[in-house]
Amino acid sequence: MSVEMKVLPVGESINEVIVAEWFKEDGEFVEAEEIICEIESDKASFELPAEASGILKIVAQQEAVLGIGETICFIEPNGEGGTPTDKPAEAETPVQEATESKATGEVLEMRVPTVGESINEVTIGEWFKEDGDFVQNEEIICEIESDKATFEFPSEATGKLQIAAQTGDTLAIGDLICKIEVMTGDAPSTSVPSATPAETSAPVSTGGYASGHPAPAASKILAEKGINPADVQGTGVGGRITKEDALKAQKTAPTPPPPAPKAEPTPAPEVATPTSERNVSRKRMTSLRRTIAKRLVSVKNETAMLTTFNEVDMKPVMDMRKQHKEAFKDKHDIGLGFMSFFVKACCIALQEFPSVNAQIDGNQMVYSDFCDVSIAVSTPKGLVVPVIRNAEKLSFAGVEKEIVRLAVKARDGKLSIPEMTGGTFTITNGGIFGSMLSTPIINAPQAAILGMHNIVQRPVVVNGEVVVRPIMYVALSYDHRIIDGRESVSFLVRVKQLLEDPARMMLMV
Repeated sequence: MSVEMKVLPVGESINEVIVAEWFKEDGEFVEAEEIICEIESDKASFELPAEASGILKIVAQQEAVLGIGETICFIEPNGEGGTPTDKPAEAETPVQEATESKATGEVLEMRVPTVGESINEVTIGEWFKEDGDFVQNEEIICEIESDKATFEFPSEATGKLQIAAQTGDTLAIGDLICKIEVMTGDAPSTSVPSATPAETSAPVSTGGYASGHPAPAASKILAEKGINPADVQGTGVGGRITKEDALKAQKTAPTPPPPAPKAEPTPAPEVATPTSERNVSRKRMTSLRRTIAKRLVSVKNETAMLTTFNEVDMKPVMDMRKQHKEAFKDKHDIGLGFMSFFVKACCIALQEFPSVNAQIDGNQMVYSDFCDVSIAVSTPKGLVVPVIRNAEKLSFAGVEKEIVRLAVKARDGKLSIPEMTGGTFTITNGGIFGSMLSTPIINAPQAAILGMHNIVQRPVVVNGEVVVRPIMYVALSYDHRIIDGRESVSFLVRVKQLLEDPARMMLMV
């Protein structure tokens, strides 16, 4: 009996995932616990191991968006690769029986499935089968489009197709798309294979049921490039032109433009040359990037966000770090960076100004007596914000070790959901990329975020004299609904005071 593999719950508030990449192909033999694909959520990526040994039958193709509990693939445990060669004669018997395909009397209704959070309706993009056609179980019969993605829709049974919704129709979740008159045996058309061998070979060369028809994404690319779909060879199901086909056609597009007549006028080559150098490529927005965009816009619209600024003379911190960094590394086996100074300074200031460490929950304000500090980390797949738990209780060495541990896991894509949720305050360091000044956006549902920037030698007045000091601008963005201006400014001044006299952090004064 085949093993059905479904999308498992991968974390709190995650309702859908994307099939990022298949490491095995359809029909390939896989071992139990072998990694067969990678799935992405809006917070992290996960490797999916096979639940049994057998032949892989892929249901959800690459880039498909699935809800929790939806089927990803099947594994046939009996497939080892030896059985096909043992049954050459038996393969002919079903062909003869295929002419005796019978209706079971069951009619299966296929309706619009749940395709993602907040998606309430879809549009029928294209039918790959016609009304009355015989379809196989799991065969792609049509394409449906939502406002976020395009999905291939497979048949849920073998039998005769009865189309209920036509191309271009808009349907709500749960509406009827088609019916399948369930049948046993193979397609009725197999009763005439001996009489029409030449006819069956002809359509193969011409193309399949979707030959010459581009997918919506491919159609858009071809239209932008001015390429006729008839000039593109499709490699998709039934000869359909895929997005990859359209992108490849873009490279061959320069071939049609240079006919002999256009070579005569002088301006023609000048127009064609820049066109070939002005390429446009499209890349699917990842689930992580879409979620980041959605959350940031939500914060801007739903909070009374304000930003206050100050500057910090970093010379005392730099002097202390220079003086003790070698001894610190020898004792703790970790480098002493600037971030630990900022984390410890913020923890002290957060305990003195608890509203900066609070958050709004409905009509209540929630105050925490601990400091779970989120540290923004840039990764190849986007920004993630792992959390340093109970940072107020950690030493400088403890903070540095936790920062390194979380940063390494973030860049390797191995952060767990609990490691990225539940922070009470965030620190982000745009200075490592050269940022001089910025207004960071609050990491909801937190109430404040501190932005660090680059350190620049600037002239400042100290004791009535102009001297050059390493200065960093710091910014505190805060939710004015819970934090007043006096508290936000006082918090930032306290952080400045602790950094400009680091001994205060040791003496707690």
